[in-house]
Amino acid sequence: MVLELTKRQETILSLIIREYVNVPTPVGSKALVERYQLDVSPATVRNDMAVLEEAGLIESPHTSAGRIPTQEGYRYFVQRLLGDTVLSPVEERTIRHQFHQVSLDLEQWMRLAASVLANTTRIASLVTSPRIKEANFKHLELIQTQGRMVLLVVVLENGAVRQQMLCLAEPVSQETLSAVAARLNRQFIGRSADRIRAMARHAPTLDQEIMNLVADVLDRTGRSHRMVFTDGLVNILDPHYLVNNLQVTDERQREDLTRMLAEVDSIGARQALRLLEEQSLLEEVLSEALAADTYGVQVMIAGEGRWEELSHTSMVLSRYGHGTATGTLGVLGPTRLHYGRAISAVRYVAGLMTDMLIEIYGEQEPQD
Repeated sequence: MVLELTKRQETILSLIIREYVNVPTPVGSKALVERYQLDVSPATVRNDMAVLEEAGLIESPHTSAGRIPTQEGYRYFVQRLLGDTVLSPVEERTIRHQFHQVSLDLEQWMRLAASVLANTTRIASLVTSPRIKEANFKHLELIQTQGRMVLLVVVLENGAVRQQMLCLAEPVSQETLSAVAARLNRQFIGRSADRIRAMARHAPTLDQEIMNLVADVLDRTGRSHRMVFTDGLVNILDPHYLVNNLQVTDERQREDLTRMLAEVDSIGARQALRLLEEQSLLEEVLSEALAADTYGVQVMIAGEGRWEELSHTSMVLSRYGHGTATGTLGVLGPTRLHYGRAISAVRYVAGLMTDMLIEIYGEQEPQD
């Protein structure tokens, strides 16, 4: 149970997190008072830090007087202290301009979204292709190839095309196949997989065989995240790269900071890389972190106690899209990250991606 904190104690927690995120060294009371000109003594700050430590929000990594945030400290900060965060108008205009510079092509936009998120947050990013919740039928063709083999071509309402070979019980002429295709096209347009299967139960044998196969194609299309794009792995895996981005000029300071970053972030970086490499784990985490009806930004810190594989990793995720097709985008890295900036970047890019899907599919975004 987290204790009720005073405003000053919450301020001190926020400052400790800000300091530690910028430079991962334990934060002392004297440094806080001097750097932020707090109107209290270091002794008073130490007393408040003792309360925060008792509440499990900060901890002392060794015998030094400094403190660092805990997983619960980050959660308290994100849930109760962070408030609304937005990118600057200049950043938003720059990002929007980048998207308008590329054609309205889904794959290009997913690649660009991953790149923008990684560059804006300086951590790793991921973007999944939209998952079609219910793929609906538009048109099919049946083409005789050889003997009993027939090529089935299915066109979905969203324009996707799927092909599959069908082995019939006996050879059928192209004329018959064309007649069957014309009949089914009239009956199936706009139908879902479940509706097609229900209709198939009362159809002739040949029609039933084709209808069930079409339903299987629709199901497979609706279930899968076909593509996952990532970017920014160097941001979390290479401490030298991070120090270069901090523009530290003193050589000794650069060496010390590189060593500290490697020590503090190494486990979280490896866990983030494993998550991106293991498709089954990624699908499991995304499906549980973002329920089917969840929109808006979700923050998952240290696996939220559900995934030991993510005990040192944080994720900031959002669903994008509309009722028919939705994907996921977000950023991930060690728990020591700039949550406010990550949340604002993920929210803004998700909005741009949603607008694109609405333009493609011509549907309205659902209400939160």
